[in-house]
Amino acid sequence: MKILHINASYKPAYIYGGPTMSVSKLCEELVLYGCEIEVFTTTANGNNELPVETGKPVLVDGVNVTYFKRLTKDHTHYSPDLLRNLRERVRQFDAVHVHAWWNLVSVLACRIAISNQVPVIISPRGTLSRYSFANKNSLIKRLIHELLGKKLLNKSAIHVTSNREKAAIVSLVGPGRLFNIPNFIALPAAMPKGIYPASESLKLIFFSRIEQKKGLEILLHALQKIPIDYTLTIAGDGEANYIANLKSLAVQLGIAKKLEWIGFQGANKFDVLQQHDVMILPSYDENFGNVVIESLSVGTAVLISENVGLADYVQENKLGWVVKNDTGSFAKIIEKLPAERVVISNIRQQAPAIIRKDFQEENLCKQYLQMYQQIIHGNL
Repeated sequence: MKILHINASYKPAYIYGGPTMSVSKLCEELVLYGCEIEVFTTTANGNNELPVETGKPVLVDGVNVTYFKRLTKDHTHYSPDLLRNLRERVRQFDAVHVHAWWNLVSVLACRIAISNQVPVIISPRGTLSRYSFANKNSLIKRLIHELLGKKLLNKSAIHVTSNREKAAIVSLVGPGRLFNIPNFIALPAAMPKGIYPASESLKLIFFSRIEQKKGLEILLHALQKIPIDYTLTIAGDGEANYIANLKSLAVQLGIAKKLEWIGFQGANKFDVLQQHDVMILPSYDENFGNVVIESLSVGTAVLISENVGLADYVQENKLGWVVKNDTGSFAKIIEKLPAERVVISNIRQQAPAIIRKDFQEENLCKQYLQMYQQIIHGNL
């Protein structure tokens, strides 16, 4: 089985957060399982370019990856070299797996593959939600969707990662050929050792890309309302002006001294997460939420908005709290957390084993392989 994965960015472009991690982990696991995997991507790294050789395949953690130059520095990621190479080689593959949408790499690559009668799987990675439609360039998105996008999506199979994302896709495109399979998540090599000692002060952490969609303003306003003793660690990078505005807001709210901004965390992220009582993610829209699984894998309970794709999983397994995406709802739960020490301790003890069972790499890999086989052979 020979699959070409196409994404506008690939590791080490970690500036794009969860999607970069999810796509690379998927490709790495498929290679380990015996699939012949290639990746076409661009040099995109935010406003900069990755310092990599272009136009020649290189091994990146076992995956055959070719980086192509892009002409645009914005979210369109236009890369004529990538598209030209795709036209020349697309028929060599059993299927093309396109990741994300609303960029010229994804949309035009999908069109090329379909015009060459090669099966296409699209993983929207959160880009086909109602929030995405309404947020940034909404008129252009709707025009693209009506003139080209909807037709391409209807001719493709679509992979979603949660029931929430599935409902969003059905409302925009229709039922079609949908596969609901969770993301691969790189978990800690070993189970957490022991119980992290609780401190008198409640230790909260926000761990994500820092952008408007993540709803950090909601959390800051919520914290202003509560009288309990707490600290909030904010882990992640984002656009400098936006972070500066958030820091200014914290000063205005009188909570700046309770916050610690530690920036992007890489290999040590599991240690950082484990050192906190609760991880909070107040996102306006999240198709999955990798950090929810990462946090629970080391036993740190989660408090998330109902707009996070894993909200139903958290509720069903009693691994934290799910609330409406507003200041009052978050403040109400956070204020009660000091009285929930027993619950937090139970989650710390039980969550790691639950996560390893439910997100076992071998089981997920079998689901992805079955999806590819059904798409390639037309057994849908």
